[in-house]
Amino acid sequence: MQNSQDLTGAQWRKSTYSGGTGGECLEVADLTPRIAIRDSKNPAHGTLTVTPESFARFVAATTAGAFD
Repeated sequence: MQNSQDLTGAQWRKSTYSGGTGGECLEVADLTPRIAIRDSKNPAHGTLTVTPESFARFVAATTAGAFD
């Protein structure tokens, strides 16, 4: 985990599954070689950065329903 990266020019994006209803959404930004993740409802609250491999495992686990 890394927390000292300059995110000024980061290009944040939400999942196409998020919709526009203001629900629980995450935003991600590609900061090669890291992936940044933040809460779209409170972006100033903090950012988590992880390796692309860790992010891929997270996405696979959520897709498989591991967090239901």
